[in-house]
Amino acid sequence: MVLEVGAIAPDFTLSDQHGEELTLSELVAEGPVALVFFPLAFSGICTGELCELRDNLQVFEDSKVRLVGVSVDSVFALKAWAQAEGYEFSILSDFWPHGAVSKEYGVFIEERGIATRATLVIGEGRTVLASFETAPGEARDFGAYREAIAAIA
Repeated sequence: MVLEVGAIAPDFTLSDQHGEELTLSELVAEGPVALVFFPLAFSGICTGELCELRDNLQVFEDSKVRLVGVSVDSVFALKAWAQAEGYEFSILSDFWPHGAVSKEYGVFIEERGIATRATLVIGEGRTVLASFETAPGEARDFGAYREAIAAIA
């Protein structure tokens, strides 16, 4: 079960598609972070979802919320995918230990070895400010992001 509003998000350090290590506690010190867990790079629904986020990045920037994707893909796969799709936000690799961060956040599907589609907005002190997810195979509605961002404003 995905972490709920009010929970303290586990701290972590993961590499993004450029090989740069990012640490959650350092990111939230600069402002709220929207962690967007997704199953796999290059898959249809995930590509559609992240392209929608790319096309609406201004919504996050206007609210001073940093957008960060997270999947179990390797840094190399994420780099190729981000370049192909023009993603300018960080996408973190939860590749090894496989899905460890996804497990801590309650979004790992053990029998499939992937994360579900879950979003958490994390604020000061690593407090979960908003949290939502969809069933496997179901894309998130962008309206849920707008609601989550509006709720923390």
